[in-house]
Amino acid sequence: MTTHEVSRIVSLRFSPETSGRPMMYHLAKRFDLTFNILQASINPRQEGHMILELAGTRENYTQGISYLQEHGIRVTPVANQITRNEESCMHCGMCTAMCPSKALHLDLETRRVEFDRDKCTACNQCTLVCPVHAMQVLIDPDDLVTP
Repeated sequence: MTTHEVSRIVSLRFSPETSGRPMMYHLAKRFDLTFNILQASINPRQEGHMILELAGTRENYTQGISYLQEHGIRVTPVANQITRNEESCMHCGMCTAMCPSKALHLDLETRRVEFDRDKCTACNQCTLVCPVHAMQVLIDPDDLVTP
């Protein structure tokens, strides 16, 4: 990847009105962005949620994100959804074994666990194995299901 290219993992929230539209097609065709869908779901109310990696030039990426937002799609960087409590982390390394994207890795010189937010796909595996619960998911109130 050259210095003028960008690759980011983002979370998209679709309303029922936009969940059936070919938005990913337009990102590829109109903005020359490549995408890799990491997770996708549509709930019974036809609201969609997707986690994907978007890549392209910085200008096209910015235009593509603006296009999505103009069409009512809420875009959030995935790295903003997983957080680590630095004071609680014991740097035991358990999370590194579970991290499929290698966003969590052990620095061999310092023997500390490093967290690269740009690589995080919010799979939540780290939150399940952390013995001190230093890895946490930031919960969006819109994700809560009410009876």
